[in-house]
Amino acid sequence: MLRIKRGSHWLTHTRLGFLLLVVGLFWLKTYIIYQTKFTLGATGPMQQVLLFLNPLPSALLLLGAGLFFKGRKAYWITLIIDFALTFWLFSNILYYREFSNFLSISIIKTSGSAADNLGKSIAGIILPTDFLAFADLAMIALLLGFKVIKLQPHRDRFRIGVLVEAIAIALLGLNLGLANNDRSGLLTRVFDNNYLVKYLGINVYAVVDGFKTAQASAQMAKANSSDIRSVRRYLRANAVAPNKAYHGVAKGKNVLIIHLESFQQFLIDYKWQGKEVTPNLNKLYHAKHTLSFANFFNQVGQGKTSDAEMMLENSLFGLQSGSAMSSYGTTNTFQSAPAILSQQAGYTTAVMHGGAGSFWNRNNAYKSFGYHYFLSLDDYVNKPNYYIGYGLKDKIFFKQSVEYLERLPQPFYLKMITVTNHYPYQLDLKNQTISKTKTGDATVDGYVQTAHYLDQAIGELLAYLKRTGLMKRTLLVLYGDHYGISGNHHEASAQLLHQKAFTDFDNLQFQRVPLMIHANGLKGGIKSTYGGEIDVLPTLLNLLGIRQTGLVQFGHDLLSHDAPQIVAQRNGDFITPQYSKVVGDYYDTKTGRKLQNFSRTQKKDISVINNKVTTELALSDRVIQGNLLRFYRPNWFQRVKPADYDYNRQVQMRQLFAKHPTSLYAQRHDKSSQNLFKTDAPELKK
Repeated sequence: MLRIKRGSHWLTHTRLGFLLLVVGLFWLKTYIIYQTKFTLGATGPMQQVLLFLNPLPSALLLLGAGLFFKGRKAYWITLIIDFALTFWLFSNILYYREFSNFLSISIIKTSGSAADNLGKSIAGIILPTDFLAFADLAMIALLLGFKVIKLQPHRDRFRIGVLVEAIAIALLGLNLGLANNDRSGLLTRVFDNNYLVKYLGINVYAVVDGFKTAQASAQMAKANSSDIRSVRRYLRANAVAPNKAYHGVAKGKNVLIIHLESFQQFLIDYKWQGKEVTPNLNKLYHAKHTLSFANFFNQVGQGKTSDAEMMLENSLFGLQSGSAMSSYGTTNTFQSAPAILSQQAGYTTAVMHGGAGSFWNRNNAYKSFGYHYFLSLDDYVNKPNYYIGYGLKDKIFFKQSVEYLERLPQPFYLKMITVTNHYPYQLDLKNQTISKTKTGDATVDGYVQTAHYLDQAIGELLAYLKRTGLMKRTLLVLYGDHYGISGNHHEASAQLLHQKAFTDFDNLQFQRVPLMIHANGLKGGIKSTYGGEIDVLPTLLNLLGIRQTGLVQFGHDLLSHDAPQIVAQRNGDFITPQYSKVVGDYYDTKTGRKLQNFSRTQKKDISVINNKVTTELALSDRVIQGNLLRFYRPNWFQRVKPADYDYNRQVQMRQLFAKHPTSLYAQRHDKSSQNLFKTDAPELKK
């Protein structure tokens, strides 16, 4: 009993005791949060030990700084550091819940562009239990307030602080050593932030991420023309010939790309309570003039939608950390689809989006891509009941977009970005025309409602295209940008798919998203070829008969007879018709059986695939982070000058509403087609 009293007195009456109390509480809560708020996939005794150990070294190292001060200042500094670490932990809880990933320096640097949209979904993300992350701070504050903890007035000996820091560094070394023993090359080869947090902790992850960000900045400064030559050598050695039978079959047609927000492939032909969730997209998917891809995967990383756009427009991967469009879209040189089509075939290029123009740095990145027009929320009528979550509701967005679409000179290359089918999948009652699913997961159950609404909006747009005759003159491309249901919802996903269980392998296969390419007269069919978003641009350019010679592209024509069918995931996982890699394990893609006793052939095949995936991800990163395209362009391509583009509303309206003989408006003898767009949007009914 006496020892307990002495121990309690030491904890509450000495600065070193106070430090250990704060560190202990932080260590405990971090471990609990690891287990309850994140899905880190710690398996086996060693990984569980590391998961328990890793919060301690960094906490002791950082919080121990207070020992080098005296009086109240020492306690205040310790508490401020504790609050900063806790706020970082809390922020990651919220970010992880929506994005299944951890915050990065790149994301934080560009948070201003995302603030408008992220703020609107906070209410749907946050849980009351999240605030328990601050419970230990509240308890310490109460103990100080009621003077249970007494402030030690004199400074401890300097060597005590040094000893504490030395112990912390030794623990860090032990942690890293054990981690490397269990996962070799942890800091040099892993593309998944979950690994870093699982093995080294969320604070060390932040340091590593910051180092990599600084390294990327230095890489750009050091980059030179020899770097792009090595990239081009690799691409030439691994090039595959596009399908000649499809070359130029859509030459001269308009291109309309419809960005299906958070739309997964399983929704195609999916029924809930006997009702088709996406009847319009189902019909298009199976149409004889539609090329549909059953094994097309999203390949996004932290940049989510922006990564999908980067791949679609440039055939370059998103970054390992952060958003390439946000971090590099303003300053980098690109060889993008809009610039290629404008220069080679006289296309007018535009993006229409019912959300904030600053999100993902679009209002700058699109200039670097070479888009003539960018119509964003400021160019649309916005009323309180028109807007939900991340932008205008899709039906209202399409209805209003007609005013601009009919004025575009043809041929045009137009991308329309939908947003209603976005997390947290909320839809006002008057727009709900299908009931929620009943998995019991509030995040998942609204997904079919917003997907059904999106499908209805697509149906209205397609009907307009047919009425105006644009459908006959347009190559229609619809693609899903990324998953809608993240890997944090295994139980609900199993219920949706009518499976007994939902594994990491199932989640990898769940990354399928639709890709449909439709045009009158196009020889269609459902293709089984494995591919991803990196492959859209080469496929599209071949269909349009556009020259691709010398372009730096990491994708391949999906219709090529020699398509490699290796789908790289941003974290280094992959999917091929034979093998799938997820969380360091390998599976037979067809059967889902985990592979353990590898044959010599399997080892060789998997090694080749791994090397290809890691090489291409690394080379793509070098192109973006080093801004390597500033050193090279094909002799037929003119470098884009962002200063030539102005998205000011007055400037755009003046240019767009000038007389264009090839626009739909002019072809209808200056008569608007807006009355041909029919919608049942309740907000627009008189």
